[in-house]
Amino acid sequence: TRKLTLTRRISRQINGAEPPRIFLKKLFSRPLKKRNMWIQETLRLRARSRGFHLITNEILREVPELAKLKIGWMQVFILHTSASLTINENADPDVRVDFETAMNHAVPENLPYVHTLEGPDDMPAHVKASMLGNQVMIPLRDGRPVLGTWQGIYLCEHRDHASSRTIVITAQGEKA
Repeated sequence: TRKLTLTRRISRQINGAEPPRIFLKKLFSRPLKKRNMWIQETLRLRARSRGFHLITNEILREVPELAKLKIGWMQVFILHTSASLTINENADPDVRVDFETAMNHAVPENLPYVHTLEGPDDMPAHVKASMLGNQVMIPLRDGRPVLGTWQGIYLCEHRDHASSRTIVITAQGEKA
């Protein structure tokens, strides 16, 4: 009902006195241009040390199809429970050190965790990953992520000896 009401308003604005049903018939009888595009890539990121690592350029290099989108969205999703993703300052490397310090203070390893089978850093890694999240969503414009001047996409590695990590990039938008 809401969509139909909106369509009626649009109908009146565009066509003046033309009845809404005629407008809808004309609107839906036109062939749709296939301008919508979907991209999905799975990337395996090399193993990294514990800490916060910029991966923006790696994503753009590995998914060149993003350049084909005029406008849209990109979701980056990590398939792990002991690493996470975030967007933050990409200029000063000290930010990465401070992130690690703050996260270790917020989620210390010396709490009496019950889940310890995979080592003392595992359960704190799960908690940190839950706090920061497993995905980021970024608008796209002219084939590029719309990020602030000092923003970048981070892989947040919370384990001491992590293996490679897998991320899925899904993008949708209008073709350029």
